[in-house]
Amino acid sequence: MQPAEWRLIISGPAEGPYNMALDEAILECVGKQMSPPTLRLYAWDPPCLSLGFSQPIADIDQTVLKQNGWQLCRRPTGGRAILHTDELTYAVIGPVNDPLLRGGVLESYRRIATALQNTLLRLGLQAQADKEYNLPWETSPQAAVCFESPSNYEITVNGKKIFGSAQARKAHSVLQHGSLPLYGDLTRITSAVRYPDKISRKKAAERLLEHAATVEMFLNTKIAWQTAADIFIQAFQSSLNIKLLPDKLTKEELERAALLLEEKHANQKWLAKT
Repeated sequence: MQPAEWRLIISGPAEGPYNMALDEAILECVGKQMSPPTLRLYAWDPPCLSLGFSQPIADIDQTVLKQNGWQLCRRPTGGRAILHTDELTYAVIGPVNDPLLRGGVLESYRRIATALQNTLLRLGLQAQADKEYNLPWETSPQAAVCFESPSNYEITVNGKKIFGSAQARKAHSVLQHGSLPLYGDLTRITSAVRYPDKISRKKAAERLLEHAATVEMFLNTKIAWQTAADIFIQAFQSSLNIKLLPDKLTKEELERAALLLEEKHANQKWLAKT
């Protein structure tokens, strides 16, 4: 079978609200058949804490964010808080009837998971997709941090979550984006999350390290962003029989992203929604 052709977008580091606006702009353009199915790989500068679509902003101590120089944004996908720094972020965006994305959330998630698992295997990590956890869109009400608990068919190494992913589905298109922490202190996020007391914060940090890890924690070395991106591209193509064609964002996508940034993703009303 001939591989399907997808567009590959390699984005430079960008501010968090703009990254979310761009993912959503591509999602809309794909849904209108103005853009082809797309794999986008990107980074964050400065570090940014993202809230899940429905997560209360009250979970976060914005004073700590400002003290640390971290931004705040809200994802168009579900889940809980993630601190985006020292990571590779991917976005898979395509029509709902694409062979990779058709069916339900779990069906498409499991297909994409083969590429995520292959990425880690190529990095030298014995990764697996564990099916005994909760479904991807479910999360413990006590957990304000995404990586505190693995989900159904989420990618783990030695039982620890190492990819955090979530989906948004529109009438005609699908977005799945996720994070691969490459190195750094995973517990940094707990300093900006509200807890009843110091003991609760300490337990949350311990729980996070029990259930999640970075690539560096397993390999004992830092993997550069570009190295991880190259490996992700190879794994995506070989696992899913897809040929990635490097390209640029369209004028329509850039214009729509700018408008979404102004009206939504950089707007306090969007950030404060509950």
